[in-house]
Amino acid sequence: MTPGVAPDKPKRRPAMKSAFVVVANRLPVDQTTDPDGTVRWRRSPGGLVTALEPVMRANKGAWIGWSGSSDDGDERQEPFDEAGMHLIPMQLTSDDVEEYYEGFSNGTLWPLYHDVIAQPVFHREWWDAYTKVNERFARAAAEVADEGAVVWVHDYQLQLVPEMLRALRPDLRIGFFLHIPFPPNELFARLPWRRQILRGLLGADLVGFQRPGAAANFLRLTRRMLGHQTQADRAILADGRIVRAGAFPISIDMAELEEIARRPETEARAQEIRDEIGNPDKVFLGIDRLDYTKGIGERIKAFFELLNEGELSPEEATFLQVATPSRERVEEYKALRNDVELLVGRVNGAHGRIGRPAMTYLHNSFVRTELAALYRAADVMVVTPLRDGMNLVAKEFIACRYDNTGTLILSEFAGAADELRQALLVNPYDVDGLKQALLQAVRVEPREASRKMRAMRRYLAEHDVDRWANTFLEKLAGRPEL
Repeated sequence: MTPGVAPDKPKRRPAMKSAFVVVANRLPVDQTTDPDGTVRWRRSPGGLVTALEPVMRANKGAWIGWSGSSDDGDERQEPFDEAGMHLIPMQLTSDDVEEYYEGFSNGTLWPLYHDVIAQPVFHREWWDAYTKVNERFARAAAEVADEGAVVWVHDYQLQLVPEMLRALRPDLRIGFFLHIPFPPNELFARLPWRRQILRGLLGADLVGFQRPGAAANFLRLTRRMLGHQTQADRAILADGRIVRAGAFPISIDMAELEEIARRPETEARAQEIRDEIGNPDKVFLGIDRLDYTKGIGERIKAFFELLNEGELSPEEATFLQVATPSRERVEEYKALRNDVELLVGRVNGAHGRIGRPAMTYLHNSFVRTELAALYRAADVMVVTPLRDGMNLVAKEFIACRYDNTGTLILSEFAGAADELRQALLVNPYDVDGLKQALLQAVRVEPREASRKMRAMRRYLAEHDVDRWANTFLEKLAGRPEL
């Protein structure tokens, strides 16, 4: 592209019929506007986009999702092509955003599905908005899907879509994948609309989860609350239709990330980062959305106590925490940000020195090249969610450690713990245990760290995003050997 020349606006055209349709809350691109008014689209950060972009390209599919901006007017955003994908924007009003997205999705379902770390709120008007928005997504999918198409619906915001879509288009093959945990009966039973959610999911032919325990919870609830017969990995509905459920742990494009990490400019930037934070012997790194499920406060507390006790010093180790802004209009998240920033201030107030902070805190979003440099700059990746469906940050760190260096500290409550068994697995609620893991990571023998990293990299190379998507889609297609 010629320097200084803005790219053309995305080519817009009517939605075409597609044999492969992805339905997700968000489009895989974000809209930005330059000071001169030029509208640009860039690929969104986040696990779902990272995972599905190569699948979309390979299958020439259509993606239905919200653009991220609320629109209370009558102007409709037309389908367009961007980043090799055909994209179909869904309109959400400011009321939809408040009640369907911030309300029921993130004020009711998110805390309920994450072990009630925060208390869920049950408002009937939120449920009504959730139902209406799910209906709009289902109708959009019914319009764009070709005869006999495969439709893959994603995540907790759209759990009613499979049943609604089946009613509109019984010819379709419908899959659903939940990216967050699915709770046991003791938690799910609190939901006033629990049966509606289960029936919504049972509209799919295949329901996928991150962990086997989540699939077992779903089948158990289907039997207990709806009375359907279950056998092994399937529920048998009253009309004889079979719905299968199973674990399909999501992954990443390891080759792409490793290529970025190997670039000379990435290595140079990694060294710059270390220099900017005082070039300590060891760098701990945390990269998370600023969310109460991520265990950010617990890990900072553990690091703080090690400094207070003299077990670590800022010369020996510093902590770099990236907290990506998230749901900033929600009061719980505002309070969380204040709590984290106050704790970081206490750490640096007690142990920071001029030119050598004990902890560096960044409340910002970063492009993939900068994230790769951060992964390369770190010695120890600290991934300690209190509850997480998978956590792709752990896998991204491993992908960037092409020289088999570095140590991963990983919560046993993240889905990734099922796969990355060579990590230092911790209970993030156990601050003393977390402290011991931090010390062990600092003092581990290089040969032992290399052996563990090599094993995790070998596993990740064999279980990348292509394998995840292909395994799910092949099972959705009814391959008998799967």
